[in-house]
Amino acid sequence: MPSVFTKIINGEIPSYKIAEDEHYLAFLDVFPLKKGHTLIVPKKEVDYLFDLDSETYLGLMEFSKKIATAIKLAFPCNRIGMAVIGLEVPHAHLHLIPINTMHDMNFSNTKLSLTKEEFDECANKIKSFI
Repeated sequence: MPSVFTKIINGEIPSYKIAEDEHYLAFLDVFPLKKGHTLIVPKKEVDYLFDLDSETYLGLMEFSKKIATAIKLAFPCNRIGMAVIGLEVPHAHLHLIPINTMHDMNFSNTKLSLTKEEFDECANKIKSFI
């Protein structure tokens, strides 16, 4: 059964796309910790990040670096935090989150509730720096 991320990749579920190539997709997290919180997924459906083949894993990191650079320009912050949780969706993925303190990366924090317009604005802002 395809994961929710595979359904997003296949266009079966809408998303706020940031960037895409033949192997990877970046899109906004719809339950963000901060504005600009982005998910990066390989299009290859593999449950656990460290089960990815080396080429896909390294490509994911390279693709993520480009997106992280754009997020930092779009949402000035001290750092772009990267988290790999991997329990909520059985499809390898990275969280890229603009942070100013370590507390900003706490997934127990209340998630933002953004409107469609705010999500569109966030996505467009990041895309403008890619």
